[in-house]
Amino acid sequence: MTTQEHLSTIDALVVEPFPEAPCADATGSGGPQHHIRVLQVSRDFWDDDDGRAWVQAEAGLMACLDDLAARLTTRWGDAFVVDLGPFLSAALDGESVPEPLDDLSQQVVSMRVWPLPDGDRWLALAVGQADKELPLILYAAIGRACALDLNVVSRSGAEPNDEPAV
Repeated sequence: MTTQEHLSTIDALVVEPFPEAPCADATGSGGPQHHIRVLQVSRDFWDDDDGRAWVQAEAGLMACLDDLAARLTTRWGDAFVVDLGPFLSAALDGESVPEPLDDLSQQVVSMRVWPLPDGDRWLALAVGQADKELPLILYAAIGRACALDLNVVSRSGAEPNDEPAV
């Protein structure tokens, strides 16, 4: 898909009502408080013994993320980078973690987040991978403002435009 097609997907997602019940299909998932969309998927890495294919795929997805981020920053200002490690740790400790943070934290290390102008939602872009042999995935996620306490962003040491680690 092209950057313009990704932006069209994001524009539709930003205004789309959240589903009343959890749902999932090949394009992503959603629920009463969130949407997650798969924007782009790399190949898998079962036969990538030297790691070159992974490095190449990661570079391609990060370039796509950077391009989208530049365009979104023009619209909504600088993004915050959110470390998802504390959310994963909380979930592993049995704590309740709101979606889409629970789902994303299982595959993504950090995400770039833009609070949306309506004040009730935020948009995130991230690259993640469920396991080293599986494809890398570029995600767009929308969540309710209450799911992401911006004080958590401050405590995590995140700064606007910090580079996410994958």
